[in-house]
Amino acid sequence: MNQPPHPQQPSGWEPPPGGRGGPPPQQFGWGAPPPQPPKKRKTGKLVGFGCLGILILCIIIGVAATLGGSSGDTAKKDSGSAGETSSVQPAKTQDETKKQEPRKSQADLFKDCVAKKGTPTERKAVKHVTKVTGADKTNNILDTAEVFTDYTGGIVGPHAADGKLIASAFATCYHSENGLVTVYDKNGEMLSNGNY
Repeated sequence: MNQPPHPQQPSGWEPPPGGRGGPPPQQFGWGAPPPQPPKKRKTGKLVGFGCLGILILCIIIGVAATLGGSSGDTAKKDSGSAGETSSVQPAKTQDETKKQEPRKSQADLFKDCVAKKGTPTERKAVKHVTKVTGADKTNNILDTAEVFTDYTGGIVGPHAADGKLIASAFATCYHSENGLVTVYDKNGEMLSNGNY
């Protein structure tokens, strides 16, 4: 038997063991780029972001329901009592409505409370209060109130101790699970702060 001669092989090439010949396997070098790895799927990230979004939405709805539910109950009670009052009592004239006392400010309510419950030094310090804000809004999550005075000098001035007395008196009159009262001087500088 006569076998055809083998084709000329490049120099440095040896046939693989087992006797089969053929072209050498292609090596990646400078000429050809390596194959691209398969693309990763992003479903894990999408599911994570979706769950996070749902969690945030539930928290917002819970807070809104807590805040909205308490004021809605009050409105229902007020409307029911107003209906009963109007059917029993005759309508008031304009003269009678003018004679009614004006609604007290938050500062006046605070001063009245300290006059009843405060110490003599707190009563003396509270006489310098000019304005109170935030005392009527409580949600026990993060309540903040501000008390403005006619003192000067800020936190390092001569009335810093009076600011502490006012903050202490505020804690006597108002209660919150997580409240912070800040006392300011007449220039808007902080005198003191405290929890209430």
